Amino acid sequence: MYTPTPGDVHVNTPLTQISIAYLQDQDQFVAAQVCPVIPVSKQSDRYYVYNRGDFFRDQMQKRAPGTPAVSSGYRLDNTPTYFADVWAEAKPIPDQLRGNADAVLNIDRDATEFLSQQALIRREKIFAANLFTTGKWNTDMTGVAAGPLATQFLQWNDPASNPIEDIRSGKLVIKQATGYPANTLVISEPVWLKLVDHPDLVDRVKYGQTNGGPARITREALAAILEIDRILVMGSIENTAGEGVTAAHSFIGAKSALLCNVAANPGLLTPSAAYTFGWTGYLGAGNEGNRVKRYRWEIISSDIVEIEMAFDIKLVAPELGYFFTTAIA
Repeated sequence: MYTPTPGDVHVNTPLTQISIAYLQDQDQFVAAQVCPVIPVSKQSDRYYVYNRGDFFRDQMQKRAPGTPAVSSGYRLDNTPTYFADVWAEAKPIPDQLRGNADAVLNIDRDATEFLSQQALIRREKIFAANLFTTGKWNTDMTGVAAGPLATQFLQWNDPASNPIEDIRSGKLVIKQATGYPANTLVISEPVWLKLVDHPDLVDRVKYGQTNGGPARITREALAAILEIDRILVMGSIENTAGEGVTAAHSFIGAKSALLCNVAANPGLLTPSAAYTFGWTGYLGAGNEGNRVKRYRWEIISSDIVEIEMAFDIKLVAPELGYFFTTAIA
């Protein structure tokens, strides 16, 4: 007796209700949150920096009758500059690919999503290279496994370490140097996942636990303990392997942390650890110097989706940052 096989009665076709792509959420990227965007009309320019020491010096004197008030002043530096490099990447969509694509695929959307991920990763890597590393801030602290010296601390994966005291020491250094409080702590995800189990932190929240609700360290809880505005977890990853090679994923933030002051409302006479200068004067660019284009290239019989970002992530106040490197083993 002849019986049809499963392959005879059903031919596999792509599902229309599901597809799988690995897209990182934007909240995994911290560059724009740490470095407020300053829209600029020109690709390069200068900005003013007031001498902070002049503003904190006490120079008032008693004034005798009929005499002028003592005169004083401040210095102004107009030499700092920015330059908004233009970063770009394109994804061709050949006519043959479009004509042969299954209906479930939206290749224009997919190309835009792909390029947007590329742009976020590039900007985060520039942030890490410019700010989230040693040699950039007034203070670098190095985590060690034992016997920390003056510019070192016991790594936070060690139960005997004291991350709260280490971070508060950084707060004191920033406040004493600038008069401004540190208000932001940026932590890579590997460091964060060690901190949430640190006995000192768990001990401070354990009395809030309930049946079925164990003591849990949240970003808000840690921010409250440290008396800062927010904790940012740098959770973005990148594939460091080349195209066609086995993927090698790593966290862009490595095992580091940055304590800093970030201006809530950027503007004149407003210091911040860093700014992003976004070239909005670039034709068609958005607030961050970004633009997405779609155009035709007949030579290769393809539509092109292209993304550009024109910006400069600039450290403008090294005294407003305090960096922890190798915070965990």
